[in-house]
Amino acid sequence: MNYRHAFHAGNFADLVKHAALLRLLAELTRPGPPLTVIDTHAGRGLYDLAGPEARKSGEAEAGILQLMRTKGAPAEFQSLIRTVAALNEGGEVTRYPGSPWLIAQALRATDKYVACELRPDEHDALRVVLRGRQNVRTLCADGYAAAVAECPPKGRVLVLIDPPFEKPDDYTRIVDTLAALRRRNRDAQALVWLPIKDLETLDACLRDLEDSVGAPMTAVETRIRPLTDPMKMNGCALVLIGCPDLDAGLGVISSWVAQSLGVGGVARVYPLSPQ
Repeated sequence: MNYRHAFHAGNFADLVKHAALLRLLAELTRPGPPLTVIDTHAGRGLYDLAGPEARKSGEAEAGILQLMRTKGAPAEFQSLIRTVAALNEGGEVTRYPGSPWLIAQALRATDKYVACELRPDEHDALRVVLRGRQNVRTLCADGYAAAVAECPPKGRVLVLIDPPFEKPDDYTRIVDTLAALRRRNRDAQALVWLPIKDLETLDACLRDLEDSVGAPMTAVETRIRPLTDPMKMNGCALVLIGCPDLDAGLGVISSWVAQSLGVGGVARVYPLSPQ
């Protein structure tokens, strides 16, 4: 599969991921020591919702465009709403920020950001989007390997792992990378995004994380439809590793997306038990 996030930018899964990411970054960028953020699959950083890919899928219409039209959306979405509104200068929403844009906007002058993207064309676009940003580097490299290599052995680190899942070993590499990160820096934190197509695949990954990653973990499931068709993405999950307790806010984000954008959607926030 030749994955391009331009088809999916601003969909329901992006709302869950990006609202949670901004909430986590707000917590981690309070006055305190510097923070290093490493993004393993950064993409191009900025997406054209008026382009042919986004228009073909229509996923933004049922995601960010629906959120922007909603009056009285939960407070947990306000940071994302403000960012999207500012990016579009308060007018029609035709541009949507990827995680690199959101991270670079949120970090302090003392923080660092390493954005990894393996595809040369996507990396070229990413480099342009982040050009001139202070303490920001882009790498055209395998994000899993780069995350471990770039992780400082001491200090505060947040690793965002959000692969396209176009390769059969993505789940295994996520687990192996997280285990290696924690061996390199015992205080390393991570936010992982996972698709939900069937519970067997999701549960197997969560069990592997429990077996391999010795850190407190929280899972957030957002299902927008019943899990009756494993060929469709029926929802998504986040796993937070070693992160502050954000369960209440994450529950609001997940529940709103599941109930407002889904049909028969459900949400869950629950701890995982490291072995």
